[in-house]
Amino acid sequence: MIGALHCECYIYEARSLKEKRAVVKSVTTRVKQKLNAAAAEMDHHDLWQRTALTIVSVNRDRVVVEQELQKAIDMIDGRPELERTITEMEWL
Repeated sequence: MIGALHCECYIYEARSLKEKRAVVKSVTTRVKQKLNAAAAEMDHHDLWQRTALTIVSVNRDRVVVEQELQKAIDMIDGRPELERTITEMEWL
């Protein structure tokens, strides 16, 4: 089972693309290190305070994938410098 989590986020404190990239890199690196998942920025590359992240997890058990993606949501929500606005989950 493949689960994909698509999150649009607003980055409050970003005043430049460099600051935005530091936040995005921090989130994606932490997801990759702590979870059985891959993460990448998928949209809004040229906007300072917006990003669209996609996190993907693969396992033969859907429950395990759901747990990993929920942990990723919790990680994003635990970051005070960004706010998750639109979230979609997709199953392949």
